Amino acid sequence: MANDGHVPVLRDEVLEVLDPRPGDVVADLTAGGGGHAAALAQRIGPGGTLVLMDLDAGNLEQAAKRVVTIGPTVIELHGNFATAAAAVRARHLQVNCVLADLGFASTQMSDPNRGFSFAADGPLDMRMDPSGAVTAANLVNDLPEGELARVLREVGEEPLGARIARKIALARQGEPIRTTARLASLVRDAYGSRAHRSRNDPATRTFMALRIAVNDELASLEALLSDVETGARAGGQDWLATAARIAVIAFHSLEDRRVKRSFSAMEDAGLASRTSRRPVRPSEAEVDANPRSRSAKLRGVRLA
Repeated sequence: MANDGHVPVLRDEVLEVLDPRPGDVVADLTAGGGGHAAALAQRIGPGGTLVLMDLDAGNLEQAAKRVVTIGPTVIELHGNFATAAAAVRARHLQVNCVLADLGFASTQMSDPNRGFSFAADGPLDMRMDPSGAVTAANLVNDLPEGELARVLREVGEEPLGARIARKIALARQGEPIRTTARLASLVRDAYGSRAHRSRNDPATRTFMALRIAVNDELASLEALLSDVETGARAGGQDWLATAARIAVIAFHSLEDRRVKRSFSAMEDAGLASRTSRRPVRPSEAEVDANPRSRSAKLRGVRLA
């Protein structure tokens, strides 16, 4: 557990899947609060190399500070993990372990100014990289109603996507929707009496859909999975070392289905073996201690 309150999801399970060893080159492509990175750094020791990558420069800096005292060589990469393979190749490295935790850091979630959560009011932002050009406010106020409905329905798996998009389109005619509280209120209004029967806050899927769209998360995941397959086909002659281990933690079905499909296809092609047939889920004890871990699913492969 981090001393900043960050709790790495499925930490022990990640270590089991990746099996980092002294001297390994390990890439944590979503450094976040540095919880996983610290655990990995302990395993690889002073002779190892830890590649840290994150879209959020602030989180990257904090994660690097946390692990550098543990001893491994630390390489910081500010950017999207869709570019990870190219960055590793440019540094003439071969990676033994790759981790991608597709959630977002507690520092992002708890800061109202980042706009990821409707727990407290803040600007409708949701950029993992604060220097990015497109915010959630841009999408909410500028997308045509039909396209907004599609994003909510397909990306957020929101069954009331069209109704919510209609509510937003009418509201923005009066004034732009700029805050998380106002957007959440509009979604709840669109739900009407259904809101009382919803297990989670009705705004949950809408916020998730917008966050994914703002950060182009699904396309980035597809690019990473494609690069993993390319590395596997190269048989230790590309950015992934022979017998490299890859672990991905997904938090919703659109991500998990892509990971499952990719890893299964690699296994069918004889390029890798899955570490388990079913995704690894957090224990009841972990969910009790860290409710945000509830939806986490860990899948892993070991390259041939």
